[in-house]
Amino acid sequence: MSTHPAVVTASVRGALQVIKVPTVAPCTGEVLVRVEWTASTPLDLHQNDGGLLVQHPQVLGGDIAGTVVEVGLGVERLEVGDKVFGFTWREQKEKAHQTLATVPEYLLGIIPPHIPMRAAATLPDNFVTVFHALTTDLHLPLPWPRPATAPKHANSPILLWGGASSVGQYALQILAYYGYRHLLTTASPRHHELLRSLGANAVFDYRAPDVVARILDAAAAGDGGGDGGGGGGEAGVRMPGEGSTVAVLLPVIVRDATEGQAPEYSMDAGGAVAWKAGVEVRGVRTHFYLDNEFFKQKLQSEIMPTLLGQGIVKPNRFRVVEGSTLRERAQGAMDRLRRREASGERFVWRVSE
Repeated sequence: MSTHPAVVTASVRGALQVIKVPTVAPCTGEVLVRVEWTASTPLDLHQNDGGLLVQHPQVLGGDIAGTVVEVGLGVERLEVGDKVFGFTWREQKEKAHQTLATVPEYLLGIIPPHIPMRAAATLPDNFVTVFHALTTDLHLPLPWPRPATAPKHANSPILLWGGASSVGQYALQILAYYGYRHLLTTASPRHHELLRSLGANAVFDYRAPDVVARILDAAAAGDGGGDGGGGGGEAGVRMPGEGSTVAVLLPVIVRDATEGQAPEYSMDAGGAVAWKAGVEVRGVRTHFYLDNEFFKQKLQSEIMPTLLGQGIVKPNRFRVVEGSTLRERAQGAMDRLRRREASGERFVWRVSE
């Protein structure tokens, strides 16, 4: 095929469109993937409704799950017919919301045979985000293979604000696997049992009037060394004290997108709110994870499929967005994101028919 269908954002807050884009033959080290499933993400919403880092028309999507249909020269690990998944984002030919994507081999892992492809699509972007944020922004070592000894800060309190989010769920599972034992998180009460099963030692209702005091009491039960965590919400801002490190996933959402209101964003995690003196605030930029050469070669190709295959991390819960056409499915997922219809779930949908 010389061209194939792709979902694009064509204007700020406009309806999604499907256009024909060139099919790029794989070069050295690349494979061509028939994209079968994807998961829509908040970044897709930010780009459609806020025009964040967009030049219209722009192909959307970063979570790929599909089948290798062609391999380029020098590809050593993947073969035609392999079922693969990965986080791809850098240029149009890699994007997930198109029926064919041309992707470097190192950005893809083989889906374990017992994992449905649509479930695998919930992992890549936020699995990568967790490894990058914990190591680069919170300075917590996550060596591979995992050592037998406990990490230095195994008993230090780590707060994950919004544990039911996709990032929060993978963070809990990965931290617990590496031996971090004092994991605190917040969520609506209906998610508390799930988050405890994923490794949280204590879960708090973020809407409770005494949530700050309760979390600080729980944190004091640890060894007191180096509070780390993800900030968010007014209470999340009030808690970290001097010597704490806070990692905030960018962009900071100053105002959410709604059906009738445009969103507002900030890329300044430190200046967006009034943090206490002595708090180190880091804005998480997942797209720079390839600066780590080891993660570039191993994170998606080896670490991600291994932890998924061994049951160390479990896919997010998800809802399948149905529709008779590619555009209907993509638009349905976008609309549900905007209306914030899911809590603790991802929206997944079929790309190729």
